[in-house]
Amino acid sequence: MDHVDRVLEQWRTERPDLEVVPMGVLGRLKRLHDRVSAQLEKVYAANGLTAASFDVLATLRRSGAPYALSPSELIAWTMVTSGTMTNRLDRLAAAGLVERKPNPEDGRGSVVALTPQGFALIDRVVTAHVANQHRVLSALSAQDRAALDGLLRQWLGAFEAPQSEG
Repeated sequence: MDHVDRVLEQWRTERPDLEVVPMGVLGRLKRLHDRVSAQLEKVYAANGLTAASFDVLATLRRSGAPYALSPSELIAWTMVTSGTMTNRLDRLAAAGLVERKPNPEDGRGSVVALTPQGFALIDRVVTAHVANQHRVLSALSAQDRAALDGLLRQWLGAFEAPQSEG
């Protein structure tokens, strides 16, 4: 019995008219999110990063050579506001991890590119990050991880599917 089971038992006693299964699923997701986030943050912090700075650097790294994207592309991939992105980019540029350059395809715009220092850092951190993710998921068998991934993909797809108009 975990903490969520105890909460559900209290609700079943106090409000037997409510079907609280969704509360259990969502409560466990929330508790897992908090614990997993704390574990991921340890790797970021050990390398002088935050989840936000890791997200920007990782997005640039996985975009492929020349490891540069326009600010609007970064915003789309990271799903933050332009003000938030500007703040992140200013901090990363001040740390020497990214640089703003003229867009070679459109001289009026700019791109944000990894510096050699930023590239080396994100390559090192993403390796540690993936190892940490494996550790975090190690309580589940490979079969259970695959099943959970499939269920989460299905559930997330329901939220991210284009809404039909009509």
